[in-house]
Amino acid sequence: MTKKLLAEFIGTFWLVLGGCGSAVLAAGVADVGIGWLGVSLAFGLTVLTMAFAVGHISGGHFNPAVSLGLMIAGRFDAKDLVPYWVAQVIGATAAAVVLYIIVSGGAGFTGVGGFASNGYGEASPQGYGLTAALVTEVVMTAMFLIIILGATSAGAPSGFAPIAIGLGLVLIHLISIPVTNTSVNPARSTGVALFADGPALAQLWLFWLAPLAGAALGALIWKVLSPED
Repeated sequence: MTKKLLAEFIGTFWLVLGGCGSAVLAAGVADVGIGWLGVSLAFGLTVLTMAFAVGHISGGHFNPAVSLGLMIAGRFDAKDLVPYWVAQVIGATAAAVVLYIIVSGGAGFTGVGGFASNGYGEASPQGYGLTAALVTEVVMTAMFLIIILGATSAGAPSGFAPIAIGLGLVLIHLISIPVTNTSVNPARSTGVALFADGPALAQLWLFWLAPLAGAALGALIWKVLSPED
């Protein structure tokens, strides 16, 4: 279990440092910034690389919503859920600390701003409201779980699951960054919210509730859909 939790810590750390780091450090640079497309790719690449690197140790969840969905689908032991959540949140927070140290070392630093946090209303990149944010996060997380469960099922091509899951996360970000800055991952939302300026902490409840509800929905849909069940 210690190795599994360490793998979840490292994987979630890399997801937040790579994904949120790309958003904070590289997305908005004039003329050479990577923009939303680059950030979407970065998030997908973090999951793809860590799924190959440590997925065989812990299952490669890196996300409390994924752990819950896998438990509901019968792929993960319920007794391990809370320890996984703790490791994931600590990993996300550690990555946010590292990112804060980097950002605060920049010339003319006056604050971290939104710090790649998730939000709705005034905190939404394009001003989308609470209902739009809720629906987006539930649906995107549900689809993410269907992708994960399908790609790792017995009937799927062997060895390709990390690619499908990583590309699925890229697509999810391409759709939902304008709405919520894309969570689908409560740990990712929590780590950066602890440092962000603005309403990120006050709105964090949504980015636990909606991804967890979406993960449960996705797992239930898969249980109906799957030929294995």
